[in-house]
Amino acid sequence: MATKIDELNSSKVPIIVFDKELEKLQGKVLFSEKLEKANKILSKVGLPKRK
Repeated sequence: MATKIDELNSSKVPIIVFDKELEKLQGKVLFSEKLEKANKILSKVGLPKRK
């Protein structure tokens, strides 16, 4: 009989554990200066074309 560890190792789906403390940061802008700079660059250059 396969153990739980064997099942996890053979699984093709990654196992990700999230820290519940991160939920309090949802919806907040943490790096506003970098966000402004990135938006300015994107407004001038635009997004790359998809092939």
